[in-house]
Parts: sequence; structure tokens; C-alpha cells
Amino acid sequence: MTVFTRSRSQLAPRQVKYIKRHKGVIPIPTGGSVRGTTLAFGQWGIRIKGNGARFSAKQLTTVEEVIKRKLKALKGAKVWLRVFPDIPVCIKGNETRMGKGKGTFEFWATRQPTGRVIFEIGGVPIREELARDILRQAASKLPTKMEFINRETPPRLGNLVLHPTKPTKVDLSTMESLASSPPTPLTSP
Repeated sequence: MTVFTRSRSQLAPRQVKYIKRHKGVIPIPTGGSVRGTTLAFGQWGIRIKGNGARFSAKQLTTVEEVIKRKLKALKGAKVWLRVFPDIPVCIKGNETRMGKGKGTFEFWATRQPTGRVIFEIGGVPIREELARDILRQAASKLPTKMEFINRETPPRLGNLVLHPTKPTKVDLSTMESLASSPPTPLTSP
């Protein structure tokens, strides 16, 4: 059985098998993966700094429109949406008695954890001040706290920012002495 989506003006999957799904929870990144926490396409972006959140398709399209309107003056500028709303949200009416099944389909949403990149901009060189202003206005339309990032920003694992480790200094004199001394034979007791 294939169910086709309503309201094609917004972001929505082309088709899904079942239109009603469990509510689920916002994932908490605990496994050590930092996938999706750094920029992949553009120069500048915003990622979730506060708690993870559920973004509706309407919120994401509103933010995309704000960014596109501000970038219109720059020829060749691009916007990348790094998440996609593919979770159907069903809501029952207010003051409805228990039972009688799940509510009707209302909108599409996506659940994203802390540290996930949501939008990127680039395509042409964009000044940092302009990019900060554009993405600040876009972030104000989203339901959680966002942070401005660039290509050099380190990845995040939840609330933890993973700074790259500095290479250790190697003393060449000790390396030479270790290389010149003969190996010690292993003896068993």
C-alpha cells in the first residue's frame, strides 16, 4: 500500500508506505560519531548548539526562504539544507477522549540531535559579516539555539566540541640513541 503526500508546496517525501508512525524521541549522540557536524558543501553554516529539536517542514522552508531572500543580491550563491523532514506527525484534537485510535496526519518533521548542521551557504565568496547576519536571522526562526560555523570549526559530539590533538614533539637525540642500541633479548623464567 502506498500513500501519497498532501500539500506538495512544502518539503515532504514523495511517497511513504505508512502515514502514521510512532512519536519517537530526539536522538542523543553517545556513540562517538561526528557525522553531520561539520560543513560539507558551503563556506558558512549553522548547527544546533542547544538541545536537539524536532523541526517541521514549514519551519525549514521558512528559514530557507529567509536565506534565499538575503542571498539574492549575490549571483551564484547557494543554500544547502542538510536535513529532510520525513517523519509524519499525527495530532488528535483538543479535549478528545481516550481511545478511538491515533490522530490524523498534520505535518512532516525531522528530529535532529545537538551538533547537527542544518543549513550551509556558499557557492561564491561571501564576507563573514554578511554570512553571520544572514544566518543569525535564519537561526531566529528555528526552535533551538544555533551556532555559526565555518570550514575550520571543529566537529561536535553532543555538547562536546572535539578540538584536534596537537602533534607531540619528538626529541631526535633520544630516537638516535634508541636506534643505535642493540635490542635486548627476551628471556623466559
